[in-house]
Amino acid sequence: MTAKVRKPAPNFTANAVVDGQFKEVSLSDYTGQSDFTLVCPTEIIAFSDRVDEFKKLNTAVLAASCDSQFHGSTLQETKSITKSYGILVEEEGLPLRGLFIIDDKGIIRQITINDLTVGRNIDEILRLVEAFQFTDKHGEVCPIGWKKGDKAIDVKKGQDYFSETYKD
Repeated sequence: MTAKVRKPAPNFTANAVVDGQFKEVSLSDYTGQSDFTLVCPTEIIAFSDRVDEFKKLNTAVLAASCDSQFHGSTLQETKSITKSYGILVEEEGLPLRGLFIIDDKGIIRQITINDLTVGRNIDEILRLVEAFQFTDKHGEVCPIGWKKGDKAIDVKKGQDYFSETYKD
């Protein structure tokens, strides 16, 4: 099974560093929370610095690496995760930078895949998590650039949003 938006996230089991100790974890351990990401060490540090913001959104941050547990990785895996999530460049044996927002039901809501040279924007990831949670709760849709507290679009009254927002 390969990761696809609007489909269940592929489960996995791998060694991880949890509270400073090595432990075997599975994606299913995080049912009821969301957000899974595969990142390089610089992004692991950045996510760690802001993990409390994700926790406030009932969102777990999991970071995976193909490095061994002795190279400082957070979640060591045998490339099976990168294969099932569709980010392994087979001919090089290296994963691209993949980020997967998985909702509390285990459904992938968003996939970002970057080449190795560019990292992600944590502010944008938090915004996306908040937006998916908002739309799930309220049944509205979030326009471009939506942030918590901004006006969303009632799908039954979309014309009202546009006439109010885009006045001459």
